[in-house]
Amino acid sequence: MAHPPQHQPVDAHGKRIFTRSTYPEHLRITSILRKETVGGALLLLATIAALILANSPAADGYFAVRDYRFGYEPWHLELSVGAWAADGLLAIFFFLAGLELKREFVAGDLQKFDRAVVPVAAAAGGVVVPALVYVAITLTAGPEALRGWAIPTATDIAFAVAVLAVVGSHLPSSLRIFLLTLAVVDDLLAISIIAFFYSSDIAPTPLLLAVLPLAAYAILAQKFPGFFQRQAWAPWVILLPIGFAVWALVHASGVHATVAGVLLGFAIPVLPPRKSLKEVDKSVSHDLAQAHDIDPEGLADTMEHRIRPISAGIAVPIFAFFSAGVAIGGTEGFVSAVTDPIAIGIMVALVIGKPVGILLATWLVTKTNKANLDPDLGWVDILGVAMLAGVGFTVSLLISELGFGQGTVEDDHAKVAILAGSLLAALAAAVVLRSRNRQYRRIGEREKIDADSDGIPDVFERND
Repeated sequence: MAHPPQHQPVDAHGKRIFTRSTYPEHLRITSILRKETVGGALLLLATIAALILANSPAADGYFAVRDYRFGYEPWHLELSVGAWAADGLLAIFFFLAGLELKREFVAGDLQKFDRAVVPVAAAAGGVVVPALVYVAITLTAGPEALRGWAIPTATDIAFAVAVLAVVGSHLPSSLRIFLLTLAVVDDLLAISIIAFFYSSDIAPTPLLLAVLPLAAYAILAQKFPGFFQRQAWAPWVILLPIGFAVWALVHASGVHATVAGVLLGFAIPVLPPRKSLKEVDKSVSHDLAQAHDIDPEGLADTMEHRIRPISAGIAVPIFAFFSAGVAIGGTEGFVSAVTDPIAIGIMVALVIGKPVGILLATWLVTKTNKANLDPDLGWVDILGVAMLAGVGFTVSLLISELGFGQGTVEDDHAKVAILAGSLLAALAAAVVLRSRNRQYRRIGEREKIDADSDGIPDVFERND
């Protein structure tokens, strides 16, 4: 693959970068994708349950629960159950996105230009081209339709890896890392879009006040990372209430509250405390210490381990349950939904615009920097991953609600299109990737060979 992420066999300059120091990162990414697979399965079940309830005799009860309001109105927190799921629970999801983004920039694939340029360019292409496709299709449908331009720009990594699990694809490390890094950058772009284009009636006072608890949160996390790592109760008792204050103030300001989750994630330190680093035997090189997992993890890793199961297993499925329930109205209603220019724009953008944007950006970068693909892989493999990136769900549903308003006709049609487009993208990706499974298995077997039985596959030691 060109301009690889960290585990790519060849980088932009033709240098092999599988090393002992990249092996722990390889294990970390593998673990994340395993958890996201389970999360994707739960997400799928929640979506199916929501669609069944919304189109059954129990629909009135389902919508009554979704629209039931509770909370403290003086703080602008009297919200519906659906809004609490979108604004509150999704903040947990975006907190993890903030953690992952900071980690990638500080200690991961995005810290070096030659490793970051391909996934960053691919993600940008995967945002710009679908948006242009959507605008081109809905241009004559009126200004209201154009509010959904950002819906097809997001990739749902949980659903994407769940698709891989269902079809039994054995993606090699380079493609898995490329997909995850692309999705991380995609999240950053989606967060920026939400913050700048889908926030309205900004109230500066609560936004400025939010800086105070955010600063306190950051100072505590930066000054006492070891304490919050050792004492499992401490983040819940100390950091969580401060984080809630940041969330509430950002929500009251008119900026979408999920942005608070990202800011709180950015405030968590990635690297382990220097004291812990000094405890590592000085006779062992830093890279070798990392490869043997001697180097302790930072607070960001600890928080990720603790929060990801809550996000993937509870927060995102509950959001999907209250967001994906659309009363389709039988065959006639379905046909009406998918023939709406809004729906056509979303489906075409997800199924065609997304892979075209990713492929085009990747091709341009490889030609500009004279990078070569991994000899074991071809453009068909990048096409498969690019198609898989067309599976947009969680953030797409959120942007639909922000753009059109929950429960409106436009929102319902957009959600039908998100589900249909994601399904078509997943099926197309499954066909391409499954056809390459034999090749992927061969690559996977080579990645597992450990002839010297030192616990680190030989492919990670060739440079050493």
